[in-house]
Amino acid sequence: MTVTPKPLALPDHVGVLVVGAGFAGLAVTERVLRDDPAADLLVIERGADIGGTWRDNTYPGCACDVPTALYSFSFAPSPDWSHTFARQPEIQSYLRKMVADTGIRDRILTGCELLEASWDDAACTWRVRTSLGELTAQTLVAATGALSTPRLPDVPGIETFRGRLFHSATWDHDYDLTGKRVAVVGTGASAVQFVPEIVDQVERLTVFQRTPAWVLPRGDRTLSRLEKLLYRRIPLTQKIVRAAIYTAREGYVLAMAKAPRLLPAFQLFAAAHLRRQVSDRTLRRKLTPEFTIACKRILLSNDWLRTLARADVDLIDSGLAGVTEGGVVDGAGTETPVDAIIFATGFSPTEPPVARHLRGRDGRTLAQHWAGSPQAYLGTTVVGFPNLFLMYGPNTNLGHSSIVYMLESQAAYINGALAHLDGGSVEVLPGAQARYNEEIAGQLKSTVWNTGGCSSWYLDKEGRNSVMWPTFTFRYRSRTKRFDAENYLTRRAVRARVG
Repeated sequence: MTVTPKPLALPDHVGVLVVGAGFAGLAVTERVLRDDPAADLLVIERGADIGGTWRDNTYPGCACDVPTALYSFSFAPSPDWSHTFARQPEIQSYLRKMVADTGIRDRILTGCELLEASWDDAACTWRVRTSLGELTAQTLVAATGALSTPRLPDVPGIETFRGRLFHSATWDHDYDLTGKRVAVVGTGASAVQFVPEIVDQVERLTVFQRTPAWVLPRGDRTLSRLEKLLYRRIPLTQKIVRAAIYTAREGYVLAMAKAPRLLPAFQLFAAAHLRRQVSDRTLRRKLTPEFTIACKRILLSNDWLRTLARADVDLIDSGLAGVTEGGVVDGAGTETPVDAIIFATGFSPTEPPVARHLRGRDGRTLAQHWAGSPQAYLGTTVVGFPNLFLMYGPNTNLGHSSIVYMLESQAAYINGALAHLDGGSVEVLPGAQARYNEEIAGQLKSTVWNTGGCSSWYLDKEGRNSVMWPTFTFRYRSRTKRFDAENYLTRRAVRARVG
């Protein structure tokens, strides 16, 4: 089922324009329309369907690494999940069903890409240019996500390669890997899922590892018929399970952020998992990180490590130095002939592409304001950009729980802001944004993400951790429970007199 693009044409003006129809965009759309079903709101989505990252990432084995009971909307529980960790097709189907059940389908215009949005201070409105035309919007919600645009590394010779080359986020399903010699560049969250899935197809697999990651078993299992029946007949049981998982996950914050001295216990568990799956000591050394566990994203897999130990798999830990017409060159200068290269090199969360398309009051883009080191107030609003709200903005990512919880919190906050607007504009005060970011930076100082001895995508080019939320998620929800107008400059709409 594909979402029907309605309305079929852009309006001249809309009250609230939401950019992106993934979890973030759908969360804020549902929240606004729940309070005001007649709200003047439109969602534009560059893809042909909703789903965001769960629409685009269709690589073999793609699944969520957060328990499904928590990685779903609180207002849209489903008794139909097949596993405790949902697969990509199920998550995409879940989002489609949510859109249909909540009646927001008619607010979504697919195949419409944001090209540029500029704030017109005199008119107190956003002037928006899209692939389908232009419109104005009183309020703009950028819900494009942090992991939406794949990143390819700058590798010498990459343009000369005569084989097949693609990123895991844009998987080439038309290319048959059977019997092929394949190089995989990257050993992160995507690679650990698709490499075990394709290894039996290919002739030989060469995996390029820049830095090893700590790996823990993924406690995935099939949900029983009894569980599904209970969830359907007694919805409270599913709420109890969700609450239990949420509480347990919040406990991880104690080790990651409050008392990193507790992390060696997790590290011993990960080391034991490595020993069970890899008997070769040399390979184990290559796969053993030198940083504290959780400094970088912990990977969950039951078969990644044993796959790397296979005789038909080569692990190269000297990095990818270059690409030739017919192969790949490692850091030692050795060339390996390959038929295909799959990049599992992630995204650029500290430099989100949408920031290059948003221009504030002074005409500069959000990317220019940030200069590679994003800052926002509550991860949602930015000085110099009135009536702009970010979803999954700076310092809202989690190392322990579900981003959906954070998105629902932001959606409630944005909904409160919209109620305050009354046709005018709001802009966070510079002092409020500065104090907030100083507070977050102070809380992050002692966390494992800052002190664990690794180089991760949590740190931007200035060395700041502009990605992670430093404490319990319920504290973020508490801070976003109401719109704190006292931290904003509010401009009221100028209304014409009648009579």
